[in-house]
Amino acid sequence: MIRRGFQLAARLGHHRGLLGDPRILPRLNPASAFGSSTDSMFSRFLPEKTDLKDDALPDASWCLDMLSLDQEFLEKTKSSGWIKLPSFKSNGDHIGLKLPSGLAVSSDKGDCRIFTRCIQVEGQGFEYVVFFQPSKKKSVCLFQPGPYLEGPPGFTHGGSLAAMMDETFSKTAFLAGEGLFTLSFNIRFKNLIPMSSLVVMDIEVEKIEDQKLYMSCLVHSRDQQTVYTKSSGVFLQLQLEEESPQ
Repeated sequence: MIRRGFQLAARLGHHRGLLGDPRILPRLNPASAFGSSTDSMFSRFLPEKTDLKDDALPDASWCLDMLSLDQEFLEKTKSSGWIKLPSFKSNGDHIGLKLPSGLAVSSDKGDCRIFTRCIQVEGQGFEYVVFFQPSKKKSVCLFQPGPYLEGPPGFTHGGSLAAMMDETFSKTAFLAGEGLFTLSFNIRFKNLIPMSSLVVMDIEVEKIEDQKLYMSCLVHSRDQQTVYTKSSGVFLQLQLEEESPQ
């Protein structure tokens, strides 16, 4: 996603076609990002009925801190405007729209899986849940890295943390303003994260301009006494197309 975002950014700057397609990058209609389509985006992320497995539900591997903070945010969904985002195995399951024809690729959707959901053994890889606040355009991700994500002995690999931040950035960007591709991503590591411990990611949209969303992330311990990482990212807005009826 990051590499494709760089390619798009270069073509956007020169108003050239995408990946060999002669068309100019579709310009986003601002009304669509913050108007009626917002309800449509949320309905796709929050289907009332689905047979898809939600990997953001608690399981036996979650530590006590993860369980209790998850419960705290579930209470906030009842009165404070927070929304719990389900986590299906593929982004196609979430978005339900297709890329413009210049970006479309053929693939077997049954083989696709979000990178942060590629380890299916409970507690061994990425255990996480994301809550989103639409009115403030911010998210909180509760992340418990498992032993398959080891970097230094006993601690979490920095690359897995970067992947988790990028995934949370992307979900937040899409829901906050149809942000889709990562254009830039900067990370400053502060402290090592013990494996199987809980970290909290606070992600905010700082501004939206020139068809881009500028975002920040602070990764810290539950008590906020330890800062693990600070990062920032820029995402490209791109209006998607409705799937053709079968």
